Amino acid sequence: MPFSPEHRKGTLSGIIFVAIFAAGATYLAGMGPIKALGLSPLVIGIVMGIFYANTLHNQTPAEWQGGITFSAKKILRFAIVLYGFRITFQEIAAVGMDGFLVSLIMLTSTLILGSWLGYKMFGMEKDTSILTASGAAVCGAAAVLATEPVLKSEEYKAAIAVSMVVLFGTISMFLYPVLYTTLIENATGFLHMTAREFGIYVGGTIHEVAQVVAVPASVPGSPKEMADAAVIVKMTRVIMIAPMLILLGLYLSYSANKEGGASKEKTPLVIPWFAVYFIMVAGFNSLHLLPENIVSLINEVDTFLLTMAMTALGMGTIFAKFKGLGLAPVYTASSMFVWLVVGGFLVTKLIVEVI
Repeated sequence: MPFSPEHRKGTLSGIIFVAIFAAGATYLAGMGPIKALGLSPLVIGIVMGIFYANTLHNQTPAEWQGGITFSAKKILRFAIVLYGFRITFQEIAAVGMDGFLVSLIMLTSTLILGSWLGYKMFGMEKDTSILTASGAAVCGAAAVLATEPVLKSEEYKAAIAVSMVVLFGTISMFLYPVLYTTLIENATGFLHMTAREFGIYVGGTIHEVAQVVAVPASVPGSPKEMADAAVIVKMTRVIMIAPMLILLGLYLSYSANKEGGASKEKTPLVIPWFAVYFIMVAGFNSLHLLPENIVSLINEVDTFLLTMAMTALGMGTIFAKFKGLGLAPVYTASSMFVWLVVGGFLVTKLIVEVI
């Protein structure tokens, strides 16, 4: 047990060690050039953690590992629960049925497509395929973090998924404003999108919340309705992470039992309770019982806890474990990227016109 009398000191030292790294990542994320790139503390944290894992890992006391693991597992789940304070059910209702359907279709299709492509077509390990797909389908690094405990996968697999999310999410952040100003805004017929439609498209297809916020801000003279639609649709995708994880737990249990056969012991159902608590927190937040400044403070604390979890995951990522993967993660992530950009455009246009 990490907090048993003989392990307590080492566990606390490991947690403090991770927190120091996370504080450094938070500071770096606020610096001008890095902030302009839209890199969140979570991304910087995992990069710092990976650097540590492959350089200084053997220089720190072994008993600290309990605290690092606690940060990557337990603190992570608590942080995902607190993530519910970023969402209200009223915001989801405000986006309308078209925005909701775009979110649902893009999340489901991207998760299924990415998992299948990675595992079946490109020969990637199943957990890594699902993690990479979840990051593209829902909300980037935070979705990878939330999915990892359900799969109970190794840290380096989450690091691979996060690296793909960062790469293609960053490309999206620069690509979408160019697409809008050079093609979509000035086009006629099917290619044209109103500001609200483009906002739904952005929110339904771009990886990270920060990147979704950055895109409308990068469009010259973009109306407020574009940014509002983009953020609300994105947050609709975020809250869908809870039912996605519950269904994933059911699927994993069913698959394990099916593969095991009738003669073997049944695999117990995995219910990610932190996802259920996440919905409960979002419901509580929808009641607006807490002052805005308190909610803002909670979200800042939550971002730091997520950064700690991401940093800890990075600390378990040894490059030697990547051998044999080749370019499969890139092929999988790039295929999902094409689907999000092209397929997402078609889905958005069709849904908006039908609804």
